[in-house]
Amino acid sequence: MQTTRSPHCFRVRSLSTPRTCCSRTPWNRVLSLALAAFIFNTTEFVPVGLLSDIASSFAMTPTQVGLIITFYAWSVALMSLPLMLLCSKIERRSLLMVTFALFIASHILTVFAWNFWMLMYSRVGVALAHAVFWSVIASLAIRVGPKDKATQSLSILTTGTALAMVMGLPLGRIIGQYLGWRITFGVIGITALVIMLLLWRLLPRLPSNHSGTLSSVPDLLRQPALVIIYFITVVVVTAHYTAYSYIEPFMQRVAAASENFTTMLLLLFGAAGILGSLVFSLFSSRYPTVLLISAIVCLMICLLLLLPLAPHNLSISLLCVIWGIAMTSVALSLQINVLSMAKDATDVAMALFSGIFNLGIGAGALLGNQVSLVLAMNNIGLVGALIALLALGICVWSAFRY
Repeated sequence: MQTTRSPHCFRVRSLSTPRTCCSRTPWNRVLSLALAAFIFNTTEFVPVGLLSDIASSFAMTPTQVGLIITFYAWSVALMSLPLMLLCSKIERRSLLMVTFALFIASHILTVFAWNFWMLMYSRVGVALAHAVFWSVIASLAIRVGPKDKATQSLSILTTGTALAMVMGLPLGRIIGQYLGWRITFGVIGITALVIMLLLWRLLPRLPSNHSGTLSSVPDLLRQPALVIIYFITVVVVTAHYTAYSYIEPFMQRVAAASENFTTMLLLLFGAAGILGSLVFSLFSSRYPTVLLISAIVCLMICLLLLLPLAPHNLSISLLCVIWGIAMTSVALSLQINVLSMAKDATDVAMALFSGIFNLGIGAGALLGNQVSLVLAMNNIGLVGALIALLALGICVWSAFRY
């Protein structure tokens, strides 16, 4: 009985193991892309937690250094569409490898930046890599993920983005506090190299597919609903980053919070992003419009209450959780709308979306800078809330119109 049962057992294992392996492969590929999203968003957001340290090393003020966020974001906004069109026919795995190579080389330059202008130039290199990466990553996640699981694949990708705020930004801030901000960017570069090798191993060759061409742009812009989604994007992102770009100096100077408490708030905000992606997964299919409008309302209220609740640790912590959930839900809702409206030119549509999103980041950082200089840093939340009110009005109008 032993001899007849044993071959049967081996036969079952040999048949089941490849099947299990194959079933896991699509999810592993999506997870590897989520790790890539994590490192790209970490380097975009980490200056928010290091403004004071970077400023002191170059004998500048945090408000002056904050312009690096605007410079980075507007470089992405300006180059997203041209670079995507330039790379539209390139096989996607090879394109990702070149993108990561530029990303890593730019971080090496950041580590050795001998003045503020050299730091700005190195950030332009990162921004160019960012522009290409975010133009193709959402459609790639859907392509390499399991069939009929587009929403789940995008949620995993967004979880990687949220983890940039949960782990990347706070860890980058801690490393910067104790070892120097240059070491933070060095660690990001080394981590990117590891992720690059992982992607090379896991991803198959991915020929360009439904990337679109320059002629796709007028076709996309002839869709009124899509244009409104783009407009809502730039307005709501401007509202968010007017306050969020300067949350570190705001908490330390206006609310008199400690450095450790500020780090904890950034951690809470990022963790809330994961909850936001869960909320999106649960409700986006059934109540897409209600979810988007509700999230913008929550964002507006959080910005409005930022100053009065800032001195109260428990209240500001709860506010950051709701704020993080709301902003993640908004970003995901807008992104899934763009993908659903541009199925024949997804890369062009996402390049436009990425560029417009970063236009909002740059505008918000610049507006927060000017509010801090002209009015006072106390007012960044109030100004952000007024802009969020405009986004809410556009969103409600478009919901009835379209």
